[in-house]
Amino acid sequence: MDTNEIKQILMNKLSLDEVIVNSNGNHFHIIAIGAMFENMNTVKQQQAIYGPLTKYIEDNRIHALSIKVYTPEEWSRDCTINSFS
Repeated sequence: MDTNEIKQILMNKLSLDEVIVNSNGNHFHIIAIGAMFENMNTVKQQQAIYGPLTKYIEDNRIHALSIKVYTPEEWSRDCTINSFS
């Protein structure tokens, strides 16, 4: 599974403005930006990203995920494309 596939899955299944995906083998780092995250607690935000990817986690195409989510306002105020830290 490559980063473009993961981005496409998330963009098709969720109401997101942008998804940035980086990888190291089958370990993926995801930044998701969307208004859908407003008023969601951290657990719900993580579950929203995991949901469309569950079958790929179960069949081990995705071994590990690092997820960061932002509303568009948070992203424009606080972040850049280099937010994997």
